[in-house]
Amino acid sequence: MVAYILVAPFILIYGWMFIYPTIQMVQMSFTKSPLIGAGEWVGLKNYIRMFKDPTFYKSVVNTSYFVLLTVVPGTLVALGIALMVRRLNGWVQSVVLAAFFLPYVLPISVVYVIWDWLTNKQFGMLQGLIIPFTGESVNIWRTVPWFMPGVAVITIWWTNGFSILLFLAGLRNIPQELYEAAALDGATRRQMLTRITLPLLWPITVLCLTIQLILQMKIFDQVYLFAMGGRTQATMVMVQYIYEQAFQKNAGGYAATLAVALFVVVVVFSILQFQILRMRGQR
Repeated sequence: MVAYILVAPFILIYGWMFIYPTIQMVQMSFTKSPLIGAGEWVGLKNYIRMFKDPTFYKSVVNTSYFVLLTVVPGTLVALGIALMVRRLNGWVQSVVLAAFFLPYVLPISVVYVIWDWLTNKQFGMLQGLIIPFTGESVNIWRTVPWFMPGVAVITIWWTNGFSILLFLAGLRNIPQELYEAAALDGATRRQMLTRITLPLLWPITVLCLTIQLILQMKIFDQVYLFAMGGRTQATMVMVQYIYEQAFQKNAGGYAATLAVALFVVVVVFSILQFQILRMRGQR
């Protein structure tokens, strides 16, 4: 009884804030309704429309491309940074770790202003790195092939701080006796990394990959801000399309259908990735 009483507040809040809205969203997906207010029941018409909608497929492709550019590369970058930071000691380690973690606490509006200034076609500092390869300045946010890779780099820079902390926590939990025993047996640093560090870090790696997959499949803020005034259809992602249908076109029923599709995709891919990675770790 004590356990039920202690868990009850969380269950009530979770049901009120997540379960009930999810049920309402599913119900709304079967109606032709505005964002607020009752609508006409249309059955599966919204879902049929969704599977015939070329913009929906475009948003799925762009979201998938962004996931490929960020999830695994971002996790590998975080792991590499954590391995380097671990070699530092004292206040130097604290300063370097704070430098890598600082972007994570910045709001997206600040991140947008910083990178919009750095990549500005006329006076951006990073244009000096682009001109040697292209021969001229490039407006990254108005050039479709550059857009998603650019947003991916910014996203990795912005969100990697949390993954770095997770990897550092995992590294500190590995017993030093294992490294000392391996050193006595003549193991090299590379062998210690591949035979001790990486296998024992696998649970943390699975966690980081799963968290990153869920976050990046719901990408919206960066794409929306950097695409303002440009070709938004060419860079449309799923959450942005939901936002457009719900808040700009007031098509609440169709937006709910798109949201249900995204919800199912996120849940299925998250479970599959977690189970596959966990099975590989057990082997």
